[in-house]
Amino acid sequence: MDGQTELKERKTVSLLVPVFNEESTVEIFYSTVRSCEGMAAYRVEIIFVNDGSTDQTEKKLEQLAEKDPDIKVVTFMRNFGKEAALCAGLEFAQGDAVIPMDVDLQDPLETAILMLQRWEDGCDVVLAKRVDRTSDNIFKRTTAKLFYKFYNAISHTKIEENVGDFRLLDRKIVDNLKLLQEKNLFMKGLFSWVGAEHVGIVEYKRAKRVGGKTKFNSWKLWNFAIDGLTGYSTIPLRIWTYLGAFIASISFILATKIIVSKIFFGNDVKGYPSTIVCILFLGGIQLIGIGVLGEYIGRIFSEVKNRPRYIIRKTKNL
Repeated sequence: MDGQTELKERKTVSLLVPVFNEESTVEIFYSTVRSCEGMAAYRVEIIFVNDGSTDQTEKKLEQLAEKDPDIKVVTFMRNFGKEAALCAGLEFAQGDAVIPMDVDLQDPLETAILMLQRWEDGCDVVLAKRVDRTSDNIFKRTTAKLFYKFYNAISHTKIEENVGDFRLLDRKIVDNLKLLQEKNLFMKGLFSWVGAEHVGIVEYKRAKRVGGKTKFNSWKLWNFAIDGLTGYSTIPLRIWTYLGAFIASISFILATKIIVSKIFFGNDVKGYPSTIVCILFLGGIQLIGIGVLGEYIGRIFSEVKNRPRYIIRKTKNL
């Protein structure tokens, strides 16, 4: 059997890698993948989605693509965000299995190899679950834990705790994901919503970045959490119905008490300070409720405009 025939018979694995200003890591990532013996049994294509980088990332990606036809580069017109980059990568991925992962090698290739083994055993989806978050500060660990618990409590579509985008997706799962057209993206929710017949889990410890700095700050993570909560549950809206009914009931009881006290006991109606407190409290509750409603209306507004999730400026080897 010659080399060309053997290459055609090997299964193809697509590594889906969003990048944004990662000039210090893309070459390290590429050389690490190509020198990984555990990947030698597969034809490995690497799909870099350049999410509007402003440094030398684009130039370095094109240099890699020039010498390796299995390097595919998708360059956005501007920064559209990681979720859009993941969607673009899924659109162009041709592999029998697709593995989204970070370019900084915090998602270890050793774990990817374990996921491939579980895939070969028959799993349609293999999740990479973090068993150690000591590299995160206590605030991030606490808020992450609270998010997973709250999300799974209110959403019909559950997500596995401490599992990010790093996972393996079989080709049929990827094809199903490509059918989903919403514009407000929360990929963990989409991955879970599609479902799978056989799901495996491998545990791993997240490594340190090989270079560069994280692009996610607390504000971005907060907005990301809001997108997830409002994208897959209407319970936040329903809560305000119940809260309104509860406050109205309390108000009715208090009003009855005041009327009875005045008619039968002749007590003066006092309580200017408490009245002001009640007005401010109810006003605050109403504004919060309007804010929650606004989040959902804003998402409807984005969806009905039907704009594309991203705009591609150019591609390489596609």
